[in-house]
Amino acid sequence: MSNQDPWIHRSKKMCCCTCMWFVEKAKADDSKNTAIIGRCRRHAPTMSGYPVVFETDWCGDHKIDENVC
Repeated sequence: MSNQDPWIHRSKKMCCCTCMWFVEKAKADDSKNTAIIGRCRRHAPTMSGYPVVFETDWCGDHKIDENVC
C-alpha cells in the first residue's frame, strides 16, 4: 500500500496563494520564517476567527483570484 497522497495532482495551481479567499498575514520585518501564512475567508469566522492556512494548502472551495498571475 502506498503512502502517497492520491489527490496531489489535483492540487496543482489550486493552492491558497492563487485563491480569491486567501488573505496573506502581514509579515514582521525581523521574521525568519520563510513560510507564508494567511487566513481563509471563504466562510464566516468562528469563535476562533478565520482558519489559518499556508499559501501551499488547498481545498475544494478554491476559486481562482483574477488579480493573481
